[in-house]
Amino acid sequence: MSDAAEGSKSDSADTPGMDDVEHENALQDVITVDANDEKQGTANRLDAHTGDGIRHRAFTALLFDEEGRILLAQRAHDKRLWDTHWDGTVASHPVEGQSQAEATRQRLEEELGITPDQYDDLRVTDRFEYKRYYENAGVEWEVCAVLRATLTDTSLDRDPEEVGGLLWVPYEDLRENPKFYRQLRLCPWFEIAMRRDSETDGE
Repeated sequence: MSDAAEGSKSDSADTPGMDDVEHENALQDVITVDANDEKQGTANRLDAHTGDGIRHRAFTALLFDEEGRILLAQRAHDKRLWDTHWDGTVASHPVEGQSQAEATRQRLEEELGITPDQYDDLRVTDRFEYKRYYENAGVEWEVCAVLRATLTDTSLDRDPEEVGGLLWVPYEDLRENPKFYRQLRLCPWFEIAMRRDSETDGE
C-alpha cells in the first residue's frame, strides 16, 4: 500500500466549524479499517474527514461504454471536499453491513439513475490505501476499493445535487496522455486508481 505515504499535509481543518457541525456528513458513520481493509469499528463521517482524519473504507467505481470510454462525473460545487473536481463515475463509502459492490449499485442509481439491468459485470479490480489533504477543508484517508463495469445501456439521469457534469473520455488516451487533460482537475483517488491500472498493464 505504498500510496498511503504519498502527498503532504497542507493547512488542515483541526476543528469543525458551525457549517461542518450542521453538515449532513455529521449525521452519518463510516467503517474504520486497518491497512488491510479489516473492519475496526465505525466513526462519524465528519470526524473521519477532519483534522488528521481516521482511516476508513471507501470505493471508487469506473464505468465504461462498449467503445472503451470512461464516464467521468464532476463533483457538485457544494461538496465539502474536492468540490467541482472530476471523479470516476461514482465514489463513496459503504455503510455498516454493506459491501462495496452493494454500495456502488446504490450510488449509481441515486446519483446517475443507472440501474443494475444496464450492466452485469460489476467487480472489484483493485484496492489501495491513500491519504490526501484538501486545502483547509479536511482530509481523505481511505482504503479504497476499485470497481469496474461496462454499460450496455448508457441512459443517465443525473442528480444535480451530487453531480455537476458528465463527460465521456477515451480511457486509454486519458491514462497514456494525462497531460492532454490537465484542464480537468481530477480527484486524487481516481488518479491513483488510473495510475495503478497503467502500472499493472505494464507488468
